[in-house]
Amino acid sequence: MSQDQLIKLACKTCKRVNYWSRKNRKKVERKIELKKFCKWCKKNTTHKESKK
Repeated sequence: MSQDQLIKLACKTCKRVNYWSRKNRKKVERKIELKKFCKWCKKNTTHKESKK
């Protein structure tokens, strides 16, 4: 059984969930932060892993 779990990535500026991703919870304990394009802010912003 895989340890990959679906996670939500929410924009730090407007707090909207724009992306879904996977991460291995055994290998990565910290919350993931990625630079992604937010269609509501209309610019590249930091997206952080949020609760389900």
